[in-house]
Amino acid sequence: MKRTTAIALLTSSLLALVSLTPAHAATRPTSVAGCAKSTAKGHTPATVKQPAAATKTPAKTLTITTNCGDIVIALLGSKAPITVTSIAALANAGYYNNSLCHRLTTQGIFVLQCGDPTASGSGSPTGWTGYVDENLPVATGINYPAGTVAMANSGPKTNGSQFFLVYQDTTLGANYTIWGKITKGLDLVQKVGAVGAYQMSGTQAMYAGDGYPIQTVEIKKAVAK
Repeated sequence: MKRTTAIALLTSSLLALVSLTPAHAATRPTSVAGCAKSTAKGHTPATVKQPAAATKTPAKTLTITTNCGDIVIALLGSKAPITVTSIAALANAGYYNNSLCHRLTTQGIFVLQCGDPTASGSGSPTGWTGYVDENLPVATGINYPAGTVAMANSGPKTNGSQFFLVYQDTTLGANYTIWGKITKGLDLVQKVGAVGAYQMSGTQAMYAGDGYPIQTVEIKKAVAK
């Protein structure tokens, strides 16, 4: 998944004022049971120093606490050491706290994209240079199976802070560093995917295969250990 240009965003309160496509509104849910209301907004990211090299003792897990529950990721430090070091540094510095997952795709590829505190889809850590691609999969078949966690980028060696959670088996170009696997909370992401995504058409929120999650997902806190 590439880092995206800005997607029109709605706050939860504004979304309540504009209905989704009328033909579907009566049959499709607009929220996931158990998800709390989000209060996060796009904001200027915290400043975090970029690691100069991979740590010799990489973190084993990343726990993402969201308004819908916890997502626990087993980190692949031996296969993607620079990426895991970078993600852990960002998480433990509070970079991801109170940020929104800004993109959901529901057709052809099935991912929830997070990691941009600006919520614009184009944010990256201030002052960081893109770092190396690691642990790239084969280029054929289902190369990003459900549960995979990988980096979003805008080309080779442009990794920053954005990542995506694969909630259904997906085939993509072999261009995105795989750095983790979801061990808890995949069902939450799948429920968010089932509710769907939207884009704006004037003042009307319309279902879309690629857009902002209808069920807002807020990363309240992320901790790597």
